[in-house]
Amino acid sequence: MKESSAAEPPLPPLTRDRARSLRRRSTDAEQELWAHLRNRQLKGAKFRRQQPIGPYVVDFFCLEAGLVVEVDGGSHAGEDERRADKDRTAHLENCGYRVVRFWNNEVMGNIDGVLERIGEFV
Repeated sequence: MKESSAAEPPLPPLTRDRARSLRRRSTDAEQELWAHLRNRQLKGAKFRRQQPIGPYVVDFFCLEAGLVVEVDGGSHAGEDERRADKDRTAHLENCGYRVVRFWNNEVMGNIDGVLERIGEFV
């Protein structure tokens, strides 16, 4: 699990701006999941959405659990995208985070199961 440090450098403006833009353009599945994660609704854990971590902006992040939650749509189904997601996951795991991924249709069709799975990591 990663610890926050007061000495962490500020985010580059482009990374911060990209995260803000992604928050404004959340998918329906991201909005649905956020409605259940925000305000410490899941086991009292604090989640952030569209959180920059290194060169990436992850969908949801819980610092205290060292957990990254990604919600993927059809644009992640291609071979190149799957390879990029695998590299991204490897990078995040090398930074000490656990990564769990869900498809949009899982979030929209089985939110209780998704929350139960996330709760296993919190």
